[in-house]
Amino acid sequence: MTTESHDGPNPRGGEREMRKPRAPRPALLLLVATVLVVVLAIGAFGRWRTNAAARQTQDEITNEAPSVRTEAARELSDPIKVTLPGQTQGFDHANIFARATGYVAERMVDIGSSVRKGDLMARIASPDLDRQLDQAEAQLLQVTAAVAQAKAQVSLAEANLKLGNVTYARIGSLAEKGFETIQNRDNQAANVSSQQANVEAANAGVKVAEANVQAQQATVNRLKTLAGFEEVRAPFDGVVSARNVDIGDLVNADTGSGTPMFGVVKDDVLRVDVNVPQTQAVGIRDGLPAKVNVFELPGRSFSGKVARNAGALQSASRTLPVQVDVKNEDHALKAGIYVNVEIDVPRARPNVEIPAEALIFNRDGLRVATVGSDDTIHLRPVQVYRDLGENVELESGLNGGEQVVLNPPTTIHDGQKVRITAPPEAQREQVAAGGQK
Repeated sequence: MTTESHDGPNPRGGEREMRKPRAPRPALLLLVATVLVVVLAIGAFGRWRTNAAARQTQDEITNEAPSVRTEAARELSDPIKVTLPGQTQGFDHANIFARATGYVAERMVDIGSSVRKGDLMARIASPDLDRQLDQAEAQLLQVTAAVAQAKAQVSLAEANLKLGNVTYARIGSLAEKGFETIQNRDNQAANVSSQQANVEAANAGVKVAEANVQAQQATVNRLKTLAGFEEVRAPFDGVVSARNVDIGDLVNADTGSGTPMFGVVKDDVLRVDVNVPQTQAVGIRDGLPAKVNVFELPGRSFSGKVARNAGALQSASRTLPVQVDVKNEDHALKAGIYVNVEIDVPRARPNVEIPAEALIFNRDGLRVATVGSDDTIHLRPVQVYRDLGENVELESGLNGGEQVVLNPPTTIHDGQKVRITAPPEAQREQVAAGGQK
């Protein structure tokens, strides 16, 4: 049996000695620290350079003079052309009703007939009215005869009074001489007073008879006037717009409602009814020129003028009723049609017009950017008077002539410098001019 020698090193003890960590060397630590510092320095420098570049870019954007297009604000002093709907009606229009009760004996006109003032349109047969007139005229003869009779009574009473005075004078003379009694003289004096009363009563009877004549004459005149309405005549020059009776129809007098016999319209001059809104009502006055256009008559306008206005706005619609008179000598326009009326309304004061794309609306309100002579932006608050679509009319904010920025950028601010560029149309003109040279 072989015995191993234990004089050599212990192998287990050697493994323990090899597993023990060794202390890092100072040079290696210094190298690692140096590398870390260099990396951090490079990162910090890169970040600083990035921030510096961003600040520089931001400053360039802020201080850069952007290119903008401008257009001059236009001062408007010409009248406002207002187009409003209207309706035509005859200058005169009458519904003719019967004033005499009877039957239509003759009819001379129909729808569309032209009539002159006083032309006979129809004749009404009214026997009852004719007989009433005959009776009234006969009664007039009676009361006229009564006047003559009353005047004869006056003459008789005056003769009796004259005789009474003569008799009283004779008896009075005889009584003074004693040939007649005082009683007879007093009786004759009373007789004279009675005859005087008879004369006054006879005169009063004449006045009553004359009054009866006047009353009966008034009755005759009234019946004659009613009999005159048996002939239905045109009240003015015009055209028959309605005919609702025919021969044999019964018509009743004094019927102000219901269906009229005829309608007559004077259409050589038409009235056009227009309601002008409050915004333009202030400038409306009589005599303003107007044009009437009809969709059914393209390419033709009818000239007219404002003839009258109501002078007060309607409370329900806040509009001013206006009538425009239009000559219609050729009868091209018809009464009762819808038309468009153009009225040139004078402005109360000049306004300014700018393109709608120049408006800026944000938390500061409605504004426009104007460019001064030093190419500096000035933001000015404005108030819109009318929106015309592509353009807007301003009530306040600009005076006219200012250069306003079109489609201003969102970053535009007061005091900013800008560069004005010519609009595309002007650029094309410049290019065309250069090509011609």
